[in-house]
Amino acid sequence: MVDRERAARALREFLDALGIESAEIGETPRRVVDAWVDELLEGYRVDVKGVLRENLIPRTASTSDVVIVRDIQVTTMCPHHLMPGVGTATVSFEPAKSVVGVGAVASIVHALSRRLSLQEAIGEEVALAIHDALAANWAACRLVLSHTCMTARGERAHGARLETLAIAGVGDRAAIERSVGLGK
Repeated sequence: MVDRERAARALREFLDALGIESAEIGETPRRVVDAWVDELLEGYRVDVKGVLRENLIPRTASTSDVVIVRDIQVTTMCPHHLMPGVGTATVSFEPAKSVVGVGAVASIVHALSRRLSLQEAIGEEVALAIHDALAANWAACRLVLSHTCMTARGERAHGARLETLAIAGVGDRAAIERSVGLGK
């Protein structure tokens, strides 16, 4: 269970330790805690397997051979610096027995990215969740994110993006890469 009051006190102590005592931040600790709990880390409250299980659709002869969902907006928090990474995800899979509603695909990307997790792990978790829940031949997740821990501090590599590709299952790697926008 989240203890919002304790978290707000800790944040107030953190700001005090930094020597920030401005009247402008009076409600900042509470607002920050609410943002983190209600939005930035809301993925911890989502049962990803349940979302997929509830949205399974039996595959029929008219079902597409490959499903591709592009440009899913992603915001995640880096577990190393607690700074945001923003960008997009492309998820593709080759269904075997089932497909899933495209809204469910976006929901699991959103849920898994709204946890303290590395970009590489998010892609792997998305691909594995879809592969396993659908018994898909393969599933892939490509993430293209700009991390503020690289752009606002450290290297200050403005415009730099990190691209990752995770694949679960077995398929023609070149075809999978094309499905998520690589190799064009």
